[in-house]
Amino acid sequence: MFFDFLRLSNSKGLVAADTKTQDKEHDKEIKKFLKNILGCKPGNILLYRIALIHKSKSHKDAKGYKINNERLEYLGDTVLSTIVGDFLFKKYPHHGEGFLTEMRSKIVSRASLNQLAKKIGLLDLIECNKGGNTQYISMSGDAFEAITGALYLDKGYDKTYKILINRILTVYVDVDSIENSDWNYKSKIIDWAQKTKRKISFEVINIDESAPRKQYKVEVRIDDVPQLTAVAFSIRAAEQLSAEKTFKKLVEQGVIDLSLLTRSHD
Repeated sequence: MFFDFLRLSNSKGLVAADTKTQDKEHDKEIKKFLKNILGCKPGNILLYRIALIHKSKSHKDAKGYKINNERLEYLGDTVLSTIVGDFLFKKYPHHGEGFLTEMRSKIVSRASLNQLAKKIGLLDLIECNKGGNTQYISMSGDAFEAITGALYLDKGYDKTYKILINRILTVYVDVDSIENSDWNYKSKIIDWAQKTKRKISFEVINIDESAPRKQYKVEVRIDDVPQLTAVAFSIRAAEQLSAEKTFKKLVEQGVIDLSLLTRSHD
């Protein structure tokens, strides 16, 4: 049950471990963020503090279990996807399942959430090892999902829905711009490879099972030559991210001629 985590958050072991590293100034910044950006006060500040602990800065409770934001991130991912799906369903009453699925994927993609987290100032609140702001590419987007999970546990679904819709989606996310953007880079780079008689493949080169959720590292290969890689919680997402990075690099290098391509809605 989701609320098992809330019980764990209030356990003496976790509080004791967390007290050692508690920073009152950091708590003030978290409260300021919640008030100014999300328009709410924390009922349980500990949840939000945990939501901002990157795994590189994990604490341990009395039993030796690691305390970081990965569990909240998992929960927030589910809640956020549901809320965005509901929002889009109501905003586009005459669009089909394919359009709605692609729009949701665009909004909750790691790249989009990373940008969103930076816009609202979340990146500066994350606890991580030195150099983490540049080393951990998906850290800010992961933290946003974790904050969503913390909100859900602290405020409930209805309040979380209102906050994300009224304070985030309608303020910081340009849905109309996203609607008109090209997103499916995997289809675009495959289209280019077919037109230019290139062999292209997406290879899973690593699976990290150390965290609660598996992370997949995918590498793009063109004519068996390794290109760029990306890491995500699903193979499909990692393929999209690695395709995007590779596609943009090849465009910059002049290897890909955009005039040869047509927009894909696959």
